Amino acid sequence: QVHLAESGGGLVQTGDSLRLSCVASGLNIINYHMGWFRQAPGKEREFVAASSRPGSSTYYTQSVKGRFTISRDNAKKMVYLQMNNLEPEDTAVYYCASSAAALSAIRQSEMWRWWGQGTQVTVSS
Repeated sequence: QVHLAESGGGLVQTGDSLRLSCVASGLNIINYHMGWFRQAPGKEREFVAASSRPGSSTYYTQSVKGRFTISRDNAKKMVYLQMNNLEPEDTAVYYCASSAAALSAIRQSEMWRWWGQGTQVTVSS
């Protein structure tokens, strides 16, 4: 059984940093794309960042480029999202996800197969 568990969320101020972590069980993440999505209140879930299998390339949504960094440790089955210079607009529940779909679909949430329960990130102004 596949299980993804996020941690590291919290309440921070504008300009602060947070590092989200995701631990996977039941699958070998080296064989999967790993990604982060987020969902703000009243909005649809949106793509944030992804690391293609086995970890050679990374992808970001435009609004987080230069501020967020996705990384992975395949041996530990861990995925991280380092978030710097946080803004109130980054406030959302952040979800870790795993996919074996084509890279061309990496930004589409419906193409991701497994999801964590999410961790809340709140950035105050």
